[in-house]
Amino acid sequence: MTTKIVVSLPDEQVAAARRAVSEGPAASVSAYIAGALAPKTTYDQLAALLADMAAESGPPSEEDRVWARRALGLA
Repeated sequence: MTTKIVVSLPDEQVAAARRAVSEGPAASVSAYIAGALAPKTTYDQLAALLADMAAESGPPSEEDRVWARRALGLA
């Protein structure tokens, strides 16, 4: 399902979206905007989940952080 809305954007962002359509990476301006918005939506949902987890269980301990960094290959 999709909903049609009206938004205001800076001219340079509109130009970038139209360029993406004319050059091929985006099927439409709507698709370009939806693609740009999707990662932000996912990030916001993850941030809300982490906030809920912290509210329920408290913030992660330093031991938890060390484990997570190792599990993600960051340490």
